[in-house]
Amino acid sequence: MVQIPRWKIYLILLVCIYGFAYSAPNFVGEKMHNYMEQNLPSWFPHKTVNLGLDLRGGAHLLYQVDMDKVFKERKDRFEEDFSLFMKEKELKNKSFSITDNGLIIVMEEQEDANQLKVMIRKNNPELYVFTDDDGVTVNVTMEDDFVKKVQDQVISQVIEVVRRRIDEVGTTDPVIQRQGVDRIVVQVPGASSDQVRDLIGKTAKLGFHLVGQLGRKNFREMMLPYADDPGRELNVKKTAVITGEMLVNAQPSFGQAGEPVVSFTLDSIGSRKFCNVTRKNVGKPFAIVLDNQIISAPRINEAICGGRGQISGDFDVKEAKELALLLRAGALPADLEVVEERTVGPSLGADSVAAGKLASIIGLVFVLVFMVVSYGLFGFMANVALVVNIALILAILSSLQATLTLPGIAGIVLTVGMAVDANVLIFERIREELAGGRSNISAIDAGYSRAMSTIIDSNLTTLIAALILFLFGTGPIKGFAVTMGIGIVTSFFSAIMVTRLLVVLWLKKSKSKVVPI
Repeated sequence: MVQIPRWKIYLILLVCIYGFAYSAPNFVGEKMHNYMEQNLPSWFPHKTVNLGLDLRGGAHLLYQVDMDKVFKERKDRFEEDFSLFMKEKELKNKSFSITDNGLIIVMEEQEDANQLKVMIRKNNPELYVFTDDDGVTVNVTMEDDFVKKVQDQVISQVIEVVRRRIDEVGTTDPVIQRQGVDRIVVQVPGASSDQVRDLIGKTAKLGFHLVGQLGRKNFREMMLPYADDPGRELNVKKTAVITGEMLVNAQPSFGQAGEPVVSFTLDSIGSRKFCNVTRKNVGKPFAIVLDNQIISAPRINEAICGGRGQISGDFDVKEAKELALLLRAGALPADLEVVEERTVGPSLGADSVAAGKLASIIGLVFVLVFMVVSYGLFGFMANVALVVNIALILAILSSLQATLTLPGIAGIVLTVGMAVDANVLIFERIREELAGGRSNISAIDAGYSRAMSTIIDSNLTTLIAALILFLFGTGPIKGFAVTMGIGIVTSFFSAIMVTRLLVVLWLKKSKSKVVPI
């Protein structure tokens, strides 16, 4: 007990220095913090705890996902696939119509209807296919399970794309979560609603389309306007040869003439497909389409292999940079409509921070006084460990750039009360051992060793609860779980390591026959 290895002493001191050094920027003024960021080396501690939306202010937007358009595109895709199959198999149909929940195809022959029905069931098992009593009318409907699956998939993709777009501009820990069947909530600390809306609202749906024959148009083609000249249109194939999902990377750069362009890299599938298509269509034009507008329509002079290319247009440097960012983040799988929009002002956050600071200070003072009154000098040692504990919590939050919310402050306040729990158990055990007639060293040794299992059990069960809150909670609950989990780990270190070191140093220096507890 009284012999602590020298390396362990150095380790404890190093952790304490880390705690005070990395928590210090949170206590300096704004001017001093700006000076530290601009003039001190990058490795020097200068990061502070990030404040969440409820403390710092920011943007809150509620989006509605256009599911009607999603399912319309699905039905259009089914129509195109079924039409191609009927053309390949030379099946004849009388009519083709789209309904609210599927398609109705009227064939000329019952045998053709049966063949089409078999094909649809084989390639699209998620669809429900049946024929009417006449034997030639094929009904294709989307079942409830399929509809729910598509909704879940689209919402998940929207959340992922929105998160990537916001993360690209360096925002820390935004809240992006589903609300109901077809809505998502986006909360971005420190940003305005206009910034978030402009960034998210751009679809950035990229496609490389072959150009149709001039003067002719069929159901597999569509007329699209030019981005720089909306009055001018071009007939292109509906199905894109290359889509944005095949992009691996996109970066702003400059072309041969010094104009801003966007350089892109395709994945292996896109590279192979682009190479084959350009090889077969040398001499023909193809259109680069972004959000249903043609950026450019160059002519294919030779096969483009290697998976690299450039998107040129009437861009300036800023537009090229924004386009590259959106393409890297990916295309939104559906259109979004802002249902609710508000900017949370920083005044509420300042009040919350002030109230949280006051609560923390009051709680800390009461705990400090209680420990000194109850345990004397040993209580003072526990208080030193408590200060180290708070410094470590702030240091870890600053180093990880974790976001502190109002519930997170509640977690810190709770940790202040829980932090001395281990010391209370140890000190009470020491009292019992001294009352039983043990010597000072023997009583202190027994107090630490016999209370250890209880301390580990209590901290472990609380840590498990914090982990469950973090895994299954959202937003504020996660903020509370993070600070409480960090506080449990740091309080265990400070209560066991720091106080034990102080007690051992006191024993060696004072050699007192009476334990002041």
